[in-house]
Amino acid sequence: MATEAFRPVHPARLTATLDPQLSRWLWLVKWLLALPHYIVLAFLWVAFVLVSVVAFFAVLFTGRYPRALFDFNTGVVRWNWRVAYYAYGALGTDRYPPFTLADVPGYPAHWDVAYPEQLSRGLVLVKWWLLAIPHYLVLGLILGGWRVVWASTGLIGLLTLFAGIALAFTGRYPRGIFDLVIGLNRWALRVAAYAALLTDVYPPFRLDQGGTEPESLP
Repeated sequence: MATEAFRPVHPARLTATLDPQLSRWLWLVKWLLALPHYIVLAFLWVAFVLVSVVAFFAVLFTGRYPRALFDFNTGVVRWNWRVAYYAYGALGTDRYPPFTLADVPGYPAHWDVAYPEQLSRGLVLVKWWLLAIPHYLVLGLILGGWRVVWASTGLIGLLTLFAGIALAFTGRYPRGIFDLVIGLNRWALRVAAYAALLTDVYPPFRLDQGGTEPESLP
């Protein structure tokens, strides 16, 4: 308990609300329904890489991540998370994801990063590859490898498949699986924020499960 009392709030925050009524069979065709998003995301991730290169030099020379570039890259990851939550990164909602980089308050999946006023000019040289290597090794298992859209393989994909089978036979999404899937996605997106230079806060090796972010205790 003493350790939890000093647990900081991470600047990259992922939240999700499980839909109370999910279709038993819609998850079987979500790969098809989400195709328009996959096509758009392919182009967005190309832009994300180019913007990240520009941001790299901006941070290296000024110590600041240009706000417009920061908002764009944050929005790309946010869009990806909504699609993953709808499809095979979670299957947590049957509500079709909106086509926007902005946060949508009424949608059941959210992701955001607190904008840093200042970033380390030295860390930008090593954090996205050298310092993040331990997390990359873990995520190789969780995601089954880095992909443009959250992988349908690896541990997350396997758990999501179990959830889909449970939906088909019982009409219910097992709460334990949901909490674990969200925790794994939260871990992955914290690492994504760090590797994309959006924050200098090192991702914790901690599985924070459930749809809400853990708050620091007084």
